Amino acid sequence: MDAAAPSAPGPVDALLVLSFGGPEGPADVLPFLERVTRGRGVPRERLLEVAKHYEHFGGVSLINSRNRELTERIRVALAEAGLDLPVYFGNRNWHPLVEDTVAEMAAAGVRRALVFATSAYGGYSACRQYHEDIARARAAVGEGAPELVKLRHFFDHPDFVGAAADAVLEAAARLPEERREQARLVFTAHSIPASADVAAGLPAEGGHRYSGQVAEAARLVAESVRVHDYDVVWQSRSGPPSVPWLEPDVLDHLDALHAKAVPAVLVCPIGFVSDHVEVVWDLDNEASERAAEHGMAFARAATAGAATRFARMVVELVREQVEGLPPRGLAASVPSAGFGVDGTPCGPDCCLPATRPRRPA
Repeated sequence: MDAAAPSAPGPVDALLVLSFGGPEGPADVLPFLERVTRGRGVPRERLLEVAKHYEHFGGVSLINSRNRELTERIRVALAEAGLDLPVYFGNRNWHPLVEDTVAEMAAAGVRRALVFATSAYGGYSACRQYHEDIARARAAVGEGAPELVKLRHFFDHPDFVGAAADAVLEAAARLPEERREQARLVFTAHSIPASADVAAGLPAEGGHRYSGQVAEAARLVAESVRVHDYDVVWQSRSGPPSVPWLEPDVLDHLDALHAKAVPAVLVCPIGFVSDHVEVVWDLDNEASERAAEHGMAFARAATAGAATRFARMVVELVREQVEGLPPRGLAASVPSAGFGVDGTPCGPDCCLPATRPRRPA
């Protein structure tokens, strides 16, 4: 890890699961999108376009319910590990807002808590912005706010990689047997502006921490399922065409695979911990429909956060801080980071926002 080393192991009072948030009813959709894009000059027409995606799901994003399920699995896994810790849940962009959750923690007497952010990767939106969320929440609570220690990136943790690999194998079994061997394995993650990816990481490392970690996670999963030839593509871009974002887009890539007569595609959303609108709409709807138009068989792997072993991974990250357990990771050359205390990023110049990408979930 770089810049700030983890604090000395010691007791903690609680664990906070910190996520992006999403609407839970039709009346929430536009206020949620307005909160996500505040100050970024996103035209209202674009917000209304994105809002239509939520209409297909009754105005509800799955992300909150999936995170509540994850929180419960973490509680069970903590108890099984003999760790008596209450688990709280808060969001950046929708209720329960992290400011309210941290206030609740302070009122309950929590003085030092660990924070598990539901993103495996570095970068501004994926990591540094969670540090900003922590600092904002503590400032809102004021005197008496608990110390909040953000846990590290986990893109190469054996249980994250293993959960994703298990999901790939389960999805492959759903493909028609006669096409299974010729299926192309395609990993997807949320696209960001190319300039933001350059800024993702310490300058001495050359940036590109986000895309580099995504690529390494994909490599590790592919290696686990014994696939040597695969693709890493991007999805869910929302910026104007004049601004370069990470490419290729998954839909364009499906067109390219069709031109090569690929008969089936197996998509693994490696960039996402849980199902939400940008998974179930962009992949289960748009990508699957594009594949069907081309006569290609299509299967989408589950997100890793649904697996029991993912919750056990969170407990292991907790034990790194509580007990000094040595961190496990499979990547040989791609750095991990992400740790920070009370909203201070792991490196002072790490993942500075060249632009602020919008990521409604």
